[in-house]
Amino acid sequence: MWLKNITLLNFKNYADADLRFSKTVNAFAGNNGAGKTNLLDAIHYLCLCKSYFNPIDSQQIKTGEELFMIQGDFDRLTKPEKITCGVKKNQKKQFKRNKKEYDKLASHIGLFPLVMISPYDVTIIMDGSEERRRFMDNVISQTDSVYLDELMLYNKQLLNRNALLKQISVTRKYDPALLEIYDEQLVDSGQKIFEKRRQFMLDFIPLFDQYYRYLCNEAETVTLTYLSQLNETPFPILLKQSLEKDKTLERTTTGIHKDDLVFNIADMPLKKFGSQGQQKSFLIALKLAQYAYVEKYKGFKPLLLLDDIFDKLDEHRMHKLMEMVSHHDFGQIFITDTGKERVTKIFNQIDVPLTIFEVDNGTIRHA
Repeated sequence: MWLKNITLLNFKNYADADLRFSKTVNAFAGNNGAGKTNLLDAIHYLCLCKSYFNPIDSQQIKTGEELFMIQGDFDRLTKPEKITCGVKKNQKKQFKRNKKEYDKLASHIGLFPLVMISPYDVTIIMDGSEERRRFMDNVISQTDSVYLDELMLYNKQLLNRNALLKQISVTRKYDPALLEIYDEQLVDSGQKIFEKRRQFMLDFIPLFDQYYRYLCNEAETVTLTYLSQLNETPFPILLKQSLEKDKTLERTTTGIHKDDLVFNIADMPLKKFGSQGQQKSFLIALKLAQYAYVEKYKGFKPLLLLDDIFDKLDEHRMHKLMEMVSHHDFGQIFITDTGKERVTKIFNQIDVPLTIFEVDNGTIRHA
């Protein structure tokens, strides 16, 4: 699968742009703030129906305008596919595949898989468990459409149960029969999500270990662990055990919405004891494992987006990553970098064809 071209209208700092890409490596070069990352985000929109950085669609509209549009032509499994995304202020987002609008956006997820590596990814390590669950859910959703439906259902049921707990607190009236119904619904979805996450981790951890060892020449020991309350106790029992606490706090305190991933280096928390270089290696290994996992289950290579990565990597890690690129481990790649000369030199050294676009404050020129 590869993206042949993209057209932008009023997207972020671009009034309009029309780019045609190569099947191999495409680089956006320019100064910081020129809009290079915005081009990667536009590709992310086409593939996953949303921004990688900002969940509010209307904030992606160019200042002073009323709407944005992104359109791209893919070659997917040797078939041409046209994807169009449009957002107008105060209106529902429109998403079309071959001019036919989706009934639900979830139907699009996984058709055009993508993996992005960005400085923003440090939130997976440094922020709360929600970021790590989001990482898990993003990977699984691109390979399993049923999972995404189940996740949305669980979140809806969780809101219902929490609303009931608040109502009990306000009215002092407790309806055990209604709570039992909500518990059964939550358990049904939650158990399915737990099983899929657990199976995912069994497949994913060996891939992660392989990439981390490769990047670091097996110099360090790291571990990736899936933490879930359901690992120890069945979900129905958890809900019963926590009922009084839930009623006091007016929210559901147990379930798969509390799951987490634990990152350790030498049996110590990576967040506290890992150096910046070790954290970068960990994140890159996570994303490369995501790429390998998605490719395995989709049967074709996802797009790989590398945002400002050469500025953040030391010589050793850059060399290791480029080694993989030169061995054609990846399909189509999109890169941002501040230096046209640097990115040209890197790809000349590994003899991989490169297409460069020079970006300057919302204008783009084929170099």
